[in-house]
Amino acid sequence: MKNYQTDEFIFVPFGGVGEIGMNMYGYAYGTPGNRKWIIVDCGVTFATYHQPGIDLIMPDISFLEEEADNILALILTHSHEDHFGAVLDIWPSFNKPVYATSFTNSMIKSKYISNNMFAMVDVKPLIVGKEFNLGPFTIEAINMAHSIPQSNALLISTPIAQALHSGDWKLDANPIGSEPTNEKRLREIGKHKLPLALICDSTNAEKEGKSASEEEVAKNIEKIIASAKKRVVFTSFASNVGRIISIARAAKKANRKVILSGTSLQKIAIIAQENGLLDGIEPFLDQDAYLHLERDKVVLIVTGSQGERRAALSKIANGTHSTIELDRGDLMVFSSWAIPGNEKEVINIQNRLIDKGVNIITNSDKLVHVSGHPRRDELRELYKWVRPDILIPVHGEPMHLEAHAQLGKDEGIEQIFSIRNGDMVRIAPNCEQFNDEFPVGELYLDGNILCKPEESGVRDRRKLSFNGIISISICINKRGELILEPQIKILGIPLLEDEEEGAEEIVNKCIKNVIYSMPQKRRLDSDKLVRSIKKAIRNEIRDYWGKKPNINIFVHNF
Repeated sequence: MKNYQTDEFIFVPFGGVGEIGMNMYGYAYGTPGNRKWIIVDCGVTFATYHQPGIDLIMPDISFLEEEADNILALILTHSHEDHFGAVLDIWPSFNKPVYATSFTNSMIKSKYISNNMFAMVDVKPLIVGKEFNLGPFTIEAINMAHSIPQSNALLISTPIAQALHSGDWKLDANPIGSEPTNEKRLREIGKHKLPLALICDSTNAEKEGKSASEEEVAKNIEKIIASAKKRVVFTSFASNVGRIISIARAAKKANRKVILSGTSLQKIAIIAQENGLLDGIEPFLDQDAYLHLERDKVVLIVTGSQGERRAALSKIANGTHSTIELDRGDLMVFSSWAIPGNEKEVINIQNRLIDKGVNIITNSDKLVHVSGHPRRDELRELYKWVRPDILIPVHGEPMHLEAHAQLGKDEGIEQIFSIRNGDMVRIAPNCEQFNDEFPVGELYLDGNILCKPEESGVRDRRKLSFNGIISISICINKRGELILEPQIKILGIPLLEDEEEGAEEIVNKCIKNVIYSMPQKRRLDSDKLVRSIKKAIRNEIRDYWGKKPNINIFVHNF
């Protein structure tokens, strides 16, 4: 008998579920082995101290490469790095189109030019409210308020079910620099006849209430600038165009000029201008104008809200900026929040500024920053509007995902799937969860090289960072005798000036003791000689230092 298979509509996260960042999601329609795929977002996350030297981390696309012939397109919800930052690194090889709004397209082009990328992608316009077809899928982009312009949800329709992929969003009736969340269209979606799955942002699912509006932040910024006696400096996420607009409007009211400092800010300003988002805003001045303005006539916007070592703010705090120097009585406003893991760097900068006599305002003092993600009341509101049959929490760490799942259960959503990267949810027919169904992982970007973690050498770098390294070059003649003094190079191990016998002397003595004590035949076996010297040095340095160093030995036979 023939095995008749039914078409299925499935959802698979390849990144972004169980973590913040590296968002990449797959939707497929068809039968197993004969599915057509669309991919939503292609983002990065940032390395921690556990991954020394790694620039960015991206989702492993090995499975998608195997399915390349069945992939129809990549669709980007918006242009934050955790949603689009990997596009130019991993998507060109697919040779498939990318659908993006005009602002996101401009961000892609800017990244391509400024980073000397090797390949560009074919970008097709994603027009809000205009449906388009990709194989068995019908796609519609829907305006969602967020902290970057032109952020969208995606309604993904198939013959048997629909999925509303929320992207990053919040409810804000008065956003600045972007459109509000389209309540009317979301309510219309709530009248659906086909089963509807809501794949939804979980970032603030633990927090009760509703996120404050960008308009409230703008009012506080205006008060801060109006009451300031000296210079006012703001740092925020460079991509937050609405915040830049709010600062510029407040500066104009206070008869101050706005100076931008930082490459990423200048790029964003150009892109926002190209997309008509800065109409009515006075032109920003370059940082060279700083030298000619009175202290009470200037507002600075600088990069470095996360404590980045090479950003403008860090240089200002260290006193190494080429142009900008702050004085006692100036005001520094951190119009941002520290991404988890960056707190120490941000606090260090704040302390250095305080030592200079600069006054500091953070969100703990006044409302100068709001999240771009929904709190629990906003999630409840969205549930009421779209009336999902299925809830799949995404975009969050486990604590966020579980809080979101519990909220959905409390609000009466019938089917809720708590999943992680690589799990599959069959949305229709007969929705069901399958764990570890697809291979997932990470790729490391190290300079110009994109590699898997096991290929990266990061493990060796960690060992080097903790234990240092001793490199030794030994010249041995045919009788197994030293013909030159050993050449020793020590890095990362304490070398104390006032010690009679330091690490280098200990190493030198170990080498000679081993060579002189070994039988001639064993000395001529380079492998045995190296093992014996390594063991002796490691034991002696451990007794001296308390740690075991990495040791490289090169034997040259003459």
